[in-house]
Amino acid sequence: MNDKTLTVQSDRTMLLDVHSECADDCRADIIAFADLIKSPEHVHTYQITQLSLWNAISSGLTSNEILSRLKRWSRFDIDPRVEFFITDSAERYGDFVLTELDEDYLLLSVRRPVFALQLKAEQSISKYLEAEDEKSFRVLRMNRGVLKASMIKLGFPVDDRIPLKSGEKLKIKLRNTFTPRPYQKEAVKALLGDGGPGTGYGTIVLPCGSGKTVVGILAMAALGTRTLILCPNVTAVHQWIRELLDKTELTENEIGEYSGEKKDMKPVTVCTYQIITWRPDIDSPFPRFSLFREGGWGFIIYDEVHMLPAPVFRITAELQAIHRLGLTATLVREDGREDEVFSLVGPKRYDTPWSELEAQGYIAKAWCHEIRLPLPEELEIKYAIAKKREKYRIAAENPLKIGAARKILERHAGDAVLIIGQYLDQLEVFKKEFGYPIITGATPTKKREELYALFKEGKIKVLIVSKVANSAIDLPDASVAIQISGTFGSRQEEAQRLGRILRPKDKDSHFYTLVTEYTEEEDFAQNRQKFLSEQGYSYSIEKADAYE
Repeated sequence: MNDKTLTVQSDRTMLLDVHSECADDCRADIIAFADLIKSPEHVHTYQITQLSLWNAISSGLTSNEILSRLKRWSRFDIDPRVEFFITDSAERYGDFVLTELDEDYLLLSVRRPVFALQLKAEQSISKYLEAEDEKSFRVLRMNRGVLKASMIKLGFPVDDRIPLKSGEKLKIKLRNTFTPRPYQKEAVKALLGDGGPGTGYGTIVLPCGSGKTVVGILAMAALGTRTLILCPNVTAVHQWIRELLDKTELTENEIGEYSGEKKDMKPVTVCTYQIITWRPDIDSPFPRFSLFREGGWGFIIYDEVHMLPAPVFRITAELQAIHRLGLTATLVREDGREDEVFSLVGPKRYDTPWSELEAQGYIAKAWCHEIRLPLPEELEIKYAIAKKREKYRIAAENPLKIGAARKILERHAGDAVLIIGQYLDQLEVFKKEFGYPIITGATPTKKREELYALFKEGKIKVLIVSKVANSAIDLPDASVAIQISGTFGSRQEEAQRLGRILRPKDKDSHFYTLVTEYTEEEDFAQNRQKFLSEQGYSYSIEKADAYE
């Protein structure tokens, strides 16, 4: 068998032949240090960047291991320029080291004098530096975060070796009935290390449905300190609280909810990004940022860190002395601020391919189907003259999707099915057509959680949900998802939606995306396909004939 399935090009792009028998093994090897940028039907394109390499190095890979993997899979010799880029980028990760100096100052040591000169010449960086000698600078403690964020923008990653503060003690004991999975324990070990300088902060990348919440709980138990947990929405807040009560001996009196509904500050406080970034008007400061400073926290968890709002980066820059954990299924941010997650929350410490957990039975086998439907003739002129954003909505609300959904529901009769969409009018049409219950942003939290409970118990087999179901909602019995519309091809959404159907079960899961062919929606669907291919899933494109 010829296992040379990769073409490594001089511009650091890599072409993977997806029809090769070893494509899946190759993908699992290279995704640790490269980003998927294109995924058409036959050949997928990956890109090696400085940030992708720094994340790989910080999670334990070496430049030698990266080059070894490339040489194993590459059909041709690796261009020396690519080899140099990889070794140079890997070395650069250790070129800038931040250590303790005294009560007021930190010491930034630079390994190569030429880089010290570059730092002095960069105004955005030099304003935070006071020269100590030709290869080191004094940095005020208060500027620790902003310096790191400024340096990463210019390609200078900082290895922060300042010991973290412990915070106020809190005993967090795991229940005896709870047994973590091996990879969850490995992830926590990778985050906390030996507890020495340079450990205790970073990002863990695990698939939706693999128990990222458990990783957070294990880290909390290991650190034994007051903890602030930030979540994307109130339903996720409630899920965290349920998990904490179920898996630890913490009591309800020790866990507080800080959301639009409640404002309880407790030794463990779970809050939403929305409530923390509230302010009376656009020119006002963020009054609730005081929650970060006044809680005596020793640990902050950023759930779904790829959704971290920009203002929270600002306050996170002030919190560099606290243990930090980012949890996510994807490091991709739609706003391109991956470098800020790297420098302020922390670099990737652990990840494992989705396909590996699938093979071990921890998440279900998932089949991804893109169903392409024609645009009805009566909508063609309306579509042709519409503006770009209107075009997407016309395509997304294609009435032929109702018939296709009906066929899928017939095919999966008796299965737990989620119908997921973005546009409320469209979701209401589906509700009227099929009679299934619906959850939208307007659904009261209590009603929403009642419906979730009925769905989990199997008393409701089909649930229609708007994008409120995208993040951190535990629907463990869903084995089929039908996506009828989404948010302009967001890969964040794709990770979350696929995660709704990836919980371990005794049969395969199916993820259907209904797309209007030859329209803007088809273009946006390529982003979704890219994400799923990045994770190693087969992605079939099917014509409407079988669904009419």
